[in-house]
Amino acid sequence: MSSLHYESAGKLVELIKSKKLSPFELMEKTLKRIETINPILNAFVSIRADQAMEEARAMTEQLASGKDPAPLAGIPIGVKDLEDVKGMVTSFGSIPYKNNVARDNSIQVARLRAAGAIVVGKTNTPEFGFTGFTKNLLYGVTRNPWNLERTPGGSSGGSAAAVAGGIVPLATGSDAGGSIRIPASYSGCFGLKTSFGRVPRGPLPLVHTHPLWCMGPLTRTVEDAALYLDCVAGYHPCDPESLPAPAQSFLKRLKNMPTGLRIAYSPTLGYARVQKEVMIKIEEAIKCFNDMGHQVELWEGELPDAGETWSNLFNLDLYGQLHQDLDSNREEMGKTLVKALDQVRSFSIEDHIEARKVRTELNRTIRELFDQFDLLLTPAMPTEAFAAKGPPPGEIDGHPIPLLGAVAFTYPFNLTGHPAASVPAGLTKNGLPAGLQIIGPRHRDDLVLQASYAFERMKPWNDRWPNIG
Repeated sequence: MSSLHYESAGKLVELIKSKKLSPFELMEKTLKRIETINPILNAFVSIRADQAMEEARAMTEQLASGKDPAPLAGIPIGVKDLEDVKGMVTSFGSIPYKNNVARDNSIQVARLRAAGAIVVGKTNTPEFGFTGFTKNLLYGVTRNPWNLERTPGGSSGGSAAAVAGGIVPLATGSDAGGSIRIPASYSGCFGLKTSFGRVPRGPLPLVHTHPLWCMGPLTRTVEDAALYLDCVAGYHPCDPESLPAPAQSFLKRLKNMPTGLRIAYSPTLGYARVQKEVMIKIEEAIKCFNDMGHQVELWEGELPDAGETWSNLFNLDLYGQLHQDLDSNREEMGKTLVKALDQVRSFSIEDHIEARKVRTELNRTIRELFDQFDLLLTPAMPTEAFAAKGPPPGEIDGHPIPLLGAVAFTYPFNLTGHPAASVPAGLTKNGLPAGLQIIGPRHRDDLVLQASYAFERMKPWNDRWPNIG
């Protein structure tokens, strides 16, 4: 197996800049890797091989003629199939949309391509990103490179499997309740749910009433995520909630983590249950921050019960996207998704008000936490990856958990909009990844990245990947 398969994007860019590797050669190796590995994982659901090779050939010629390389020059990327790539189908993992050809690129994809990245293809996702594991009626099941009987997570599961499986070093993700952090944790990648507005969404058919969605990367290293964010962050008029571009590069600030931080650690957020084998790895990870010289304290507070509110708002937002075609398409869509969307029809004014109350209380609790602490650490996921075909676990170590107990640590921070990352914390005794979640104050994506990088330096993971293909 060529070491290039698991090389970081940053290292590949260095090789391309020094002319030790050409974009054409890298794309050839990538497409061969797809031929070998994708039938096993089902990470990619469509490939633009000819176009990618042509773009790589043209870039190779431009660099040979002396053109300065862009930040992501020649890097092959996967794009989650909830996001548009011009000329490719955006199916949303749904049979009724299997011929839905995108007329243009999403903002995020356009910016990545402008930075020199080359789109290889679209990665699998559960239908409309509805579940935390990747399976749909159109393209089937995506599998975890660490154990093919397990899920890579969802809804950015195809992207995570492509990165962890040594196919591409970068892939796009989106996160409305954990859809970047869940697969990052289960697949042993780095995944960043950015702050609300950090990466513009869209163009949007409807502006979100209750914004939960954030865009962000799945990568092999923290440096690659910072590089990615430098290329895609910044205001765009299509997204009225998008933030101005930061004054300084995330990548250049990455090594400047402040010293002596006061860090909160919550193993449960006041309500969650965690698998024993996962908690062992999380406690080892927490110790690293003490060893760095930071003050880590057990946070004894608890978050309000926001699961039902999050679920209602997520379904309501999705209903807004699908309502016009729902009746004509329902027979070809997943039954659980259709049932959830039908229930949204009864969402009342009183329900809206109650959701606002819960969200307000949640924001108040998190604000008070960050008045005292600089960062919050939790498990990213309560369990290691479950069966590839599902369902999510209904119990942990013999104790029953509620439906959202399987994603207990991720969705609250979609309701608040705080930046949060899942950082690989090691492998359980079953050889499956566990993730540490690092949550920062509002708009402090830089601090989350700095803490993630510092942890990566203390406990490197990029030299250990699944033995597949």
